[in-house]
Amino acid sequence: MEVRNCRTCGRLFNYIGGNPNMCPACRDDLEKKFQEVKSYIQDNPRATIQQISEDNEVSTNQLRQWIREERLQFTDDSPIGIECENCGASIKTGRFCENCKNTMANTLAQSIEKPKPIEEPKKKPDNKNKMRFLEK
Repeated sequence: MEVRNCRTCGRLFNYIGGNPNMCPACRDDLEKKFQEVKSYIQDNPRATIQQISEDNEVSTNQLRQWIREERLQFTDDSPIGIECENCGASIKTGRFCENCKNTMANTLAQSIEKPKPIEEPKKKPDNKNKMRFLEK
């Protein structure tokens, strides 16, 4: 383990790889904020990102991060939308639109060479064990 400073409060904490550079206390506070935002969205499905940000004291960047992580999802009639990172189409959650996801999946599937069936080598006829006749 290594010791790092929390990016939010500046306190030292034992950093475990893969986690954001936040101490456990700040991570818990952020998770509580997430639950508040989630409840707020359920109660106010037509709210904009700016309204959600102001009413819950959360930055719009944090909201967009939760949307990209697919932790927050919105209905089709919601005014909230973010852009697909590949083509720029409006999406409700995630990083890519369905069309781009399918294209990437197909490209990846085609780039992986499928193994060819293994053919057993043909055996040469064994002439040692055959009966032989001498012609006179």
